[in-house]
Amino acid sequence: MRRDKLNYYLDIAETVLDRGTCLRRNFGAIIVKNDQIISTGYVGAPRGRANCCDLGYCTREKLQIPRGERYELCRSVHAEANAIISASRMDMLGSTLFLVGREVSTGDYVSGANPCAMCKRMIINAGIETVVIRDDRDHYRIFNVRDSYILEDESLEENRGY
Repeated sequence: MRRDKLNYYLDIAETVLDRGTCLRRNFGAIIVKNDQIISTGYVGAPRGRANCCDLGYCTREKLQIPRGERYELCRSVHAEANAIISASRMDMLGSTLFLVGREVSTGDYVSGANPCAMCKRMIINAGIETVVIRDDRDHYRIFNVRDSYILEDESLEENRGY
């Protein structure tokens, strides 16, 4: 049986996350417009810097920092940010970002995954219209950026991502 189109793109984003270098959780993101993949991104240290998997430790894990907090201590660039950095804004206007995350320790999908506050700001400014996040192999949530990220301003409510 043929997969529905959203799961098809989420499957591709899931293959991208295998490039991730984080020791806690890895995400893969792709940006699609008019059924064309504009760019891809995964979690990893900036070019030229050592990745956590190469160093053998995660600073945030070592300091026992909870999920969704103190991202400034993370060595990595998030998957969404890497996908946005790799695309032109003109190509991203009206596009869809597909996001899949897996826990490194278990291989399970990240429960309740969401872009962090900084990535949401980047998604808004990139002109991305929709975000689709995988919950499990066949289920996902769809977010209209205007309604869910602009009008519902998490920075006023202190909500945390990922």
